[in-house]
Amino acid sequence: MTQPRDIHAYLAEFDDIPGTRVFTAKRARQGYHLNQFAMSLMQPENRAAWKADERAYLDRWPISDEQKEAILARDYNRCLDLGGNVYFLAKVFSTDGISFAEAVSTMTDMTFPEYREMMLNGGRPPEGNRSIKANAAAAAAAQSPSGNH
Repeated sequence: MTQPRDIHAYLAEFDDIPGTRVFTAKRARQGYHLNQFAMSLMQPENRAAWKADERAYLDRWPISDEQKEAILARDYNRCLDLGGNVYFLAKVFSTDGISFAEAVSTMTDMTFPEYREMMLNGGRPPEGNRSIKANAAAAAAAQSPSGNH
């Protein structure tokens, strides 16, 4: 009989994926109102209010100052860290008049043309993109003097 797996250890494994923020139940709870704000932009009158005064519109929502600042800065990686869901945040992209792919490219270290080309060529290679811990260990091993591996 196998032992039950520690759910916290299991969920912590998701934080080891480079460049990825898995939308867990914890993030869903943290970002509930942030995501509800984003979904509100589906209504024309809400988009108009948002465009007229973004900060005032955000202040209608019970979201943290940190979440508000991330949205206002269009720091989508930070929004994801704070519980945002990329599919809800797409309502912000759309309201800003940018495509999903262009918005997602801002979450990388590439320009939009570079990102588009990378995706058209099959995306990021899996090598070096599977584990933050393994990448750090490989970098440390490469820095150590020979013979001390």
